[in-house]
Amino acid sequence: MVSEGLLPFHYEEQRVPGSMTALAGLPAYFALAVVAGVRESLVRHLGARSDGQGWTDAQVVLALMLVNLVGGDSVEDLARLEGDEGLCRVMRQIEHHGLPRKERRALERRWRKERMRAFPSVSAARRCLAAQHNEAAEAGRVAGEAFIPERLESVRGLSRANADLVAFVQAKRPCDVATLDMDATLVETHKQEALYCYKKFKAYQPLNTWWAEQQLVLHSEFRDGNVPAGFEQLRVFEEALGYLPAGVETVRTRSDTAGYQWDWLRYCEEGRHPRFGRIEFAVGVDITDAFRQAITTTPDLRWQPVDDDSGQEWAEVCFAPQAMQRTLKGAYRFIAVRDPVRQMELFPDTEQLSFPTLRSQDEAGRTLLWKLTAVVTNRMEMDAVAVIHWYRGRCGKSEEAHSIMKEDLAGGHLPSKRFGANAAWWLVMILAMNLHAAMKLLVLGESWVPRRMKAVRLWFITVPALVISHARTLTLRLGAHAASARLLIEAHARIAELARGPAG
Repeated sequence: MVSEGLLPFHYEEQRVPGSMTALAGLPAYFALAVVAGVRESLVRHLGARSDGQGWTDAQVVLALMLVNLVGGDSVEDLARLEGDEGLCRVMRQIEHHGLPRKERRALERRWRKERMRAFPSVSAARRCLAAQHNEAAEAGRVAGEAFIPERLESVRGLSRANADLVAFVQAKRPCDVATLDMDATLVETHKQEALYCYKKFKAYQPLNTWWAEQQLVLHSEFRDGNVPAGFEQLRVFEEALGYLPAGVETVRTRSDTAGYQWDWLRYCEEGRHPRFGRIEFAVGVDITDAFRQAITTTPDLRWQPVDDDSGQEWAEVCFAPQAMQRTLKGAYRFIAVRDPVRQMELFPDTEQLSFPTLRSQDEAGRTLLWKLTAVVTNRMEMDAVAVIHWYRGRCGKSEEAHSIMKEDLAGGHLPSKRFGANAAWWLVMILAMNLHAAMKLLVLGESWVPRRMKAVRLWFITVPALVISHARTLTLRLGAHAASARLLIEAHARIAELARGPAG
């Protein structure tokens, strides 16, 4: 125990209830959610539970989105929000703001007694998540086989609400091109019911579709860990295309080798989608024995440097898989890249390496060892080096997005043993992530777009304020830190502008 007077400060509990908040930036996110139509979208797509009592699913989802934004990673962290009395005062004031009288009264009638809380209880949130589990669909599981349970309409409603949020950003920041990066990510877990992934640990493996130009997650499908990333990828891609908002005219797509599937490539090349027609793609190629043989027979003079200093070389490979010969129409380019492996003496047995390799000899007769990668594309007019760099672009922001999902937000900490509850938790996280992206893109400005969540929490969310009530209006009086105060005041004004009309 620290003796009195040893340190030149002490702590004291606030004596005036509800007069302070440590999270002055969080109401701005709720306001943006209202302006963006997220609240109404959740009500529309989730509906109301049949009992007609207590917290609605939309209220629970909005609260869990705020938990994600403030840095919580469990349902229990709702208590952190409820414990901030200043924040609770603000939330009670703004929760029903803008709702028609009929809807406000309907919400009030859901409570038999006077409502005491500003945020749902932990038990209410857990009940809401548990209700998203489709127990009947679980009967279709077969041991050792990939299986995706049928989602309940309420879980689909979360995806539709996310599509509405994406459409709001598109309306305020129009873009006529959508480059869709499809990639799965492993979410390690110790849940007893979870299944082992290809890396030999228990996990779930959501498949995400990232819209590169808007820096938003367009679509995400939660999956068991044993479901391969490429399983039913065409179906997921078609679902994602259905969520693209108005104004998008051109779609392109990129994927790693999980997307090396002829049905998907044929779908894109042959222009089968009724809205977007032919879709340009770049997809990683499996280095099969046949493809390796085609690379081996490629003359040395056809290998060109990818850039000036990496030592990587590229060559277009004459290759036509049997499946392509039988079923594919159109033109396809196979571009191989070989990357020199340094210190070859460390790898006497290439069978132990986790990547495909190729040996060759230089002009002096010395043996060279190369790491092999390849891409197939239908972008026929594009320079090969440009295709390589464009394909590699998928590894940038989409991989960073996975880190944000699992580390900055609560996607890495799943709350339940039930698959459906975890799927709903994951989609709530996606909603929070896209709301945060909208805050940076539309409100905070371009200089904030590359900044990670911890910086936004430090400068924008976890800002103390004195909550003052006057003339039926609440004022959040910010501290003397000029940068954060100015940022919040300008953000509040910018959100009001978004509510009035298109972005300037």
